[in-house]
Amino acid sequence: MSDRVYIFDTTLRDGEQSPGATMNAKEKVRIASRLEALGVDIMEAGFPAASEGDFAAVQDVAAVCQKSSVAGLARTSKSDIDKAWGAVQHAKHPRIHTFIATSDIHLEHKLKMNREQVVEAAVNAVKYAKSFTDDVEFSAEDGSRSDRDYLCRVFEAAIAAGATTVNLPDTVGYAIPHEFAELVKYVMDHTPNIHQAILSVHCHNDLGLATSNTLAAIQAGARQAEVTVNGIGERAGNTSLEEVVMAMHTRPNYLDFHTNIVTEQIHPASRLVRMITGIMVQPNKAIVGANAFAHEAGIHQDGVLKNPMTYEIMRPETVGLSKNNMVLGKHSGRHALRSHLADMGYVLSDEELQDLFIKFKDLADKKKHVVDEDLEALVSIGILRTSDKYSLDYLHVSAGTGVKPTATVGLKTNGDVLMGAEFGNGPIDAAFNTIAKMTGTTSEMLRFTVSALTGGTDAQGEVTVRLQEGKNIALGRGVDPDIITASAKAYVNGINRLEYLRDNPVISDKDVVEKE
Repeated sequence: MSDRVYIFDTTLRDGEQSPGATMNAKEKVRIASRLEALGVDIMEAGFPAASEGDFAAVQDVAAVCQKSSVAGLARTSKSDIDKAWGAVQHAKHPRIHTFIATSDIHLEHKLKMNREQVVEAAVNAVKYAKSFTDDVEFSAEDGSRSDRDYLCRVFEAAIAAGATTVNLPDTVGYAIPHEFAELVKYVMDHTPNIHQAILSVHCHNDLGLATSNTLAAIQAGARQAEVTVNGIGERAGNTSLEEVVMAMHTRPNYLDFHTNIVTEQIHPASRLVRMITGIMVQPNKAIVGANAFAHEAGIHQDGVLKNPMTYEIMRPETVGLSKNNMVLGKHSGRHALRSHLADMGYVLSDEELQDLFIKFKDLADKKKHVVDEDLEALVSIGILRTSDKYSLDYLHVSAGTGVKPTATVGLKTNGDVLMGAEFGNGPIDAAFNTIAKMTGTTSEMLRFTVSALTGGTDAQGEVTVRLQEGKNIALGRGVDPDIITASAKAYVNGINRLEYLRDNPVISDKDVVEKE
């Protein structure tokens, strides 16, 4: 059996199902380019049947990827498969990924189908997908809670119909590593034609075991790992790409497998996904957390200074944390900025560079040094989000002891600037009240978080908000040296994302029912 493990990244599809993590097409393309530089073998760009916006975004990703395969997800219906193929057909390496549930609880309560009907649906879907492309993946949703022999029967039928990859998902994060490894071994031993396909696993993190389950499955014979950057995904998230890859990279004596991942691109990819989705990475997150290579205890610091291996099992440079000596400030020119952005993986057009350069100079006047995190914030907010309905044009707040907090706000929309003013319990609350009244939003704020992008008293403040309007949940993000301005930007960004979701409705879980 080959020791090569294929990395199937689903940040753009399953990762996007994190509440509020909806990305527009330009943001997806930017992440896709970074994933390709990272070396992922397959990236699942979206669920084309979910919305016209998702269809267009998958098309755009397919058009730019030259090395990685691009997959579109589809239920076992001809209309879904048609949509998936329509979106990925121009990719250099297109894949159709079709799925249907196989557990009895899903058959009875969700699909309202019997086992024979599910086998028939799976076979028909794979055959139909195969008429478009040779690269077809079949997934048995909720496979970890399915009857073992029935699961093997479904996989055997899917492979016979033409599936080149069969995926065993732990859809609800229910499995335990030893149990999941035994299930993988059972599938390998009891599916007669399993050697004709690659066995994949897709694990969720509801019990915090996604990485452990994935590694156990690989040891048991799986050769494709379905993962996301930073482990983002619905509910508690998915298997973390960086954890799986670096576990194999760091412990080859026990995990003797290899991938095509360029590990030095891990941290840049992590930062970009965080910037675009607005989903913060917990400081103690393995590999990519802010504290992953930080040492505060005196004993640890002493040991690391003498020999980093005393307390670091990986070198920071291995995951892309090497320090760049070029310092950008208010005297830096366009060439230095373009060169530094290229080193970070951002290749901008002349028009984009000019727009960013103006924002960079403005920030450099407020800060002594502009660091990578600042630049990524400028790119993700100033360049990627170009189709927003509202943008903050003016903000003035009045607050203090004995003063009723007041905010005056100017919002630019459709070329016009709207002005408004409201009171609040504080300056931020006043700004939010003004913006809410001006935009007419009925959203509820579920979360408000403030953090600093970097250290130092001149650090930019980063604000994230989570807004809910009906069934739609959106994350908003704002960055500015002034925390009140950052808050207003975050709120406006969240409202824009709600507008996007309103215009691009996504199929809900209850609608994911097989029709054919």
